[in-house]
Amino acid sequence: MSPNKLLRYQQISVANVFDKETQLIKQIQAGELKQCLMLWQAKQATLVLPAGKKWPESDALKTELLADKWLLHARKTGGAPVPQCPGVINLSHLYLWSSDTPYSIPQAYENLCTVLQGFFQQFNLVSHTHATEFSYCDGDYNMNINGKKIVGTAQRVILKKGGGKIVLAQAFILIDVLLDEIIKPVNLCYQLSAKTERVKAQVHTTLFEQITGRPTIDKLYQQLTQAFVDSALYR
Repeated sequence: MSPNKLLRYQQISVANVFDKETQLIKQIQAGELKQCLMLWQAKQATLVLPAGKKWPESDALKTELLADKWLLHARKTGGAPVPQCPGVINLSHLYLWSSDTPYSIPQAYENLCTVLQGFFQQFNLVSHTHATEFSYCDGDYNMNINGKKIVGTAQRVILKKGGGKIVLAQAFILIDVLLDEIIKPVNLCYQLSAKTERVKAQVHTTLFEQITGRPTIDKLYQQLTQAFVDSALYR
């Protein structure tokens, strides 16, 4: 078994990256791989919907998104629409849960958040984990800086043949985006799905709002990878 794999994409389509996740899951299921860290940015602005009846992919939604140059894609993880676009770093960590430890959803989330806290500490930023009212895809394991959401997280578990669990942990890190623009497709989806709640730009922040420098994407990928290594949580 190859223990680790690192994949990094500066620009990739959402459909392509989700196909790669599926391939990696199969490799772990087959015992060919223990874990993979994939870091990526969407090549084109794409609204990602959780698959299912709660968030219908209506023609009206597709038409209005396309008018604003947004694509639409459905996937199995996540609880609400998420806007993927350049300026957002996505982290997909696929790994085999240790058979020595009973699987725990909170523990899996806390491990990922510990890594992300280490990433922000490299910029002398203190982050906190909690829900953020009026944020996109709100949840208890949002990462926040100065009370504003900077990271959303999601998790999926896949059963391994012969026993064991494969975890797909995900993080959506706001690096350098216009917050007013990325919430528009989310609120459009809420509106067309007859939901009353709305997302507000001012409850979010980006990394570049919090620091003075502007590291390259390559540098940020290196720092995220180092945060995983330093955490020693996934050996």
